[in-house]
Amino acid sequence: MIIRIVGAISMAFFFASKAFSATPAPTLTSVLDPIRVKYNVPALAGAIFTTDKLIEMAAVGVRKAGTTIPVTTDDLWHLGSDTKMMTALLAGTYVVEKKLSWDDKVISYFPELAEKVPPAMKEITIRQVLWHQAGLSENLSLVSRFFLSGSPSQQRQMAVASILESPAYTPGTFHYANNDYILIGAILEKIGDKPWEDLMRERIFVPLHMDSAGFGGTGTVGQIDQPWPHFASGIPAPSNGPDTDNPAYMGPCGNVHLSMQDWAKFLIDQLRGGTGMKALLPNEIYEAMQPEAPASGDGYGFGWGVCTRDWAGGKALEHAGSNGMNYCVAWLAPGKKFGILVCCNQGGDTAAKACDEAAYAMIQRYLAKP
Repeated sequence: MIIRIVGAISMAFFFASKAFSATPAPTLTSVLDPIRVKYNVPALAGAIFTTDKLIEMAAVGVRKAGTTIPVTTDDLWHLGSDTKMMTALLAGTYVVEKKLSWDDKVISYFPELAEKVPPAMKEITIRQVLWHQAGLSENLSLVSRFFLSGSPSQQRQMAVASILESPAYTPGTFHYANNDYILIGAILEKIGDKPWEDLMRERIFVPLHMDSAGFGGTGTVGQIDQPWPHFASGIPAPSNGPDTDNPAYMGPCGNVHLSMQDWAKFLIDQLRGGTGMKALLPNEIYEAMQPEAPASGDGYGFGWGVCTRDWAGGKALEHAGSNGMNYCVAWLAPGKKFGILVCCNQGGDTAAKACDEAAYAMIQRYLAKP
């Protein structure tokens, strides 16, 4: 099992161990565009990077189907569930300051709920929540969502009771859940005494110089000034802009957008920290986020799917994200100190296949270079 996180679990169909012998194409554009055409998605963008720098990137296609406005390498892309690794790193900033421990009991941050939650929920830890092993339901029910009010931060705090009082699984087994990271976001807000969005800006985006990073859907409403969201059918969404996205209370599990350059900055920091190099936080934080793949198969760290691949020289890290109208995927090869990212302004299986094929081609391209 390889963990493919887009609000669900799927399989990475081509990333079995293979030999790489393809001759590098003249440009990354010429690698991506035939794949975009093959799958008939509006746009694809991709980048290759190492522990030292972003070495190559390209964007092909159009911002909105039915127009001729091209995407650019400076455009903003929606990350969906790839936001989770950012929330995990934010938690790591408080572990460094000893204001949080991976083994803290979740209920210690919500003592007012201690008599209302099932006994098993009193024992779950921060680590289990980040691992998706806390037994939580995947998403809030429609009824629970109906009663949320106030700012996104206030809604997250209100959601905690529903999340903890209505577990869906036995703690200790893996069940991917957006609620895990909504819960973590609410805990970080309690510790930091600020909305998760402000904490992300102050502790992650600013230190890593991710100047383009923001929250919600991309673009100015009604203007084709950024990649427009498209449904799985390829049909453009009726609108664009910040509100064309998951509900804002879901920010910690899936609402960040940013440029390829800035996403690469974050991923380079992950690659550096996971290989013992100087990074934003001490190496032990990245070691917790990026554990070794279990002997029994693939696993999950904190916001990362973890597996073993020959092409990666051993451990590989993967995560994909989608809000249903965009799709993205990132792969890291710590043993070979490189990684790739791919973005598409369409959701669904076709976009996932296009991104997967682009990722495979980019990995081939990097490994074939002298």
